[in-house]
Amino acid sequence: MNHQHDHHDVDPASLFTQETWDARYAESPRVWSGRPNQRLVEEVSDLPPGRAIDVGCGEGADAVWLATRGWQVTALDVSEIALERVREHARESGVADRVETLHHDLVAGGRLTGGWDLVSVFFFHPLPEAFAELYGGLAALVVPGGTLLVVGHHPSDVDSGARRPHGGQLLFTPEQVVELLDPDAWEVVTAAAPAREIPGDDGPVTVHDSVVRAVRR
Repeated sequence: MNHQHDHHDVDPASLFTQETWDARYAESPRVWSGRPNQRLVEEVSDLPPGRAIDVGCGEGADAVWLATRGWQVTALDVSEIALERVREHARESGVADRVETLHHDLVAGGRLTGGWDLVSVFFFHPLPEAFAELYGGLAALVVPGGTLLVVGHHPSDVDSGARRPHGGQLLFTPEQVVELLDPDAWEVVTAAAPAREIPGDDGPVTVHDSVVRAVRR
């Protein structure tokens, strides 16, 4: 799934609204690849299945992959169009009974409640002033013994030209996530910035992901 975005000359705050994302998904019958994120597969394949929430699920490739591995998944997104595609993908994959959708605006809709064995958050880039509150709230959803997995675009990607629409202020390092986690309450398993290649206008471009996997003690 390639989460390279193409919003140009827009107010960063508008990147998080249902209107923006419904319009984005309405442009094409499929926006993402339909395959699970590489970092999800790397970090979660060895975990026993339980209850998971896929935050910012898009068209549901990650949620469906988790469900096929036995997880009971809540797929959350701000876009109703995306959530309909999640339901369709889950039906086609035979896991509709293990995937439920949740329409929620993380930025304007307030904190979530509940508890999950896996809270998976891919490429959610809030404004800097909201970063600690929003990611702190997501970490609070992890039950004892559960896992928080956060993957984002690393600030070094600005130099590659791959993340121009975000601007450097929306990208974050693994350390920024780790700083929000009380070491007495969390064991950090992964805090890294691995590289991968994505398609570019002039050939492959090397980008880096900020990856944090932590287990609540």
